[in-house]
Amino acid sequence: MEALKKHASKLREHVAKRQQAVRKQFSARYNQDPSLVDEAELECYQNLQRLYSTTRAAKHFQRNIVRGVEGFIAVSTKQMEIVKKLAEDCCKYGNDNQSFGFVLATASVEFGKSHNQIEKERENLLKVLGEQVFEPLREMIMSAPLEDARLLTYRYQRIRQDMESQIADVMRKQLKSKESSGNADGSVKLQHAESKLSELRTTLAALGREATAAMEAVEAQQQQVTFERLLAMVDAERAYHQNAADILNKLHDEMLQAKHHNESTNHYDEQTSEPESESAPTHVNSHSRSTSEDPVLTKPTESTGNGQEVQFVGEVIHPFDAQADGELSISVGDYVVVRQVAANGWSEGECKGKAGWFPSAYVERRDKAPASKVIEPGLLTT
Repeated sequence: MEALKKHASKLREHVAKRQQAVRKQFSARYNQDPSLVDEAELECYQNLQRLYSTTRAAKHFQRNIVRGVEGFIAVSTKQMEIVKKLAEDCCKYGNDNQSFGFVLATASVEFGKSHNQIEKERENLLKVLGEQVFEPLREMIMSAPLEDARLLTYRYQRIRQDMESQIADVMRKQLKSKESSGNADGSVKLQHAESKLSELRTTLAALGREATAAMEAVEAQQQQVTFERLLAMVDAERAYHQNAADILNKLHDEMLQAKHHNESTNHYDEQTSEPESESAPTHVNSHSRSTSEDPVLTKPTESTGNGQEVQFVGEVIHPFDAQADGELSISVGDYVVVRQVAANGWSEGECKGKAGWFPSAYVERRDKAPASKVIEPGLLTT
């Protein structure tokens, strides 16, 4: 059907061009009445041709968007099935092996849960694309206003061709009337032809205004709706990618935390396998309280009064939660009196009245510290 319409349109254009050529030939050769040429009608015709071209291009663009979104939904649906199967396998492995304490098991469960969340976000994206982009544009492509405006344009073109033929007929009768002056029958035929031409022009002018208004309305609607649907697609994709990025960032942090905890546990296991004098935390059973009232501790090697020498005072830059006996929980901003620094990356010290081991990298050395932040050995618990 579309091919037949294109063929008919080309044929009408060809006939109109031939008629215009004939009219120009007669006008130039026999100096016919220039009033036969209607400039307003010609301007209306050219405007309708432009509107037809722009609305057709917009319709093809809308069809391309619809096809692209349809293909994207189909491919994404298949990808979702694959990713959901991967997430299911990850959760199954993690749940089956989590009792063994493997960090991989924990990470697998989090990986599977996170990707299930991402796929739910993708479902929302595909739903928006289907409801707010695909359906509205497909409906508009097949909408009645566009087809009605095109039908008006087709009718205008047919009547215009009739008018072109009538102009040629009037020009021929004018020529005959001049050649046979005084012929009453020729004059009657000429008047009848001119009257018919006037009626066609009146009809064509009214139809031209109607077709132009309809095509302009369709053009404006196409531009507005297509832009809004593209913006809706951008908003949906933007929200999807932002939410997916948030989920992945959270997953990344959780996996790093699990990795650091696993490394800390391994370090502690290595440390406990060393001789008791090197690895076990020192418990203090007797002590004496310092009488210094200096609010700032400034000497890294100051004696605490119980016979143990303070190597240095450090500030906690990374939190650590004790996972086993002999470890010391520390928080960011705490100050620790460091007693020992082992070669395996662990240090022993005291903080807030408690003693134990913690990762050396989690504490930075300070030359001075508020006395209120450094708990004296007299408050140490055993």
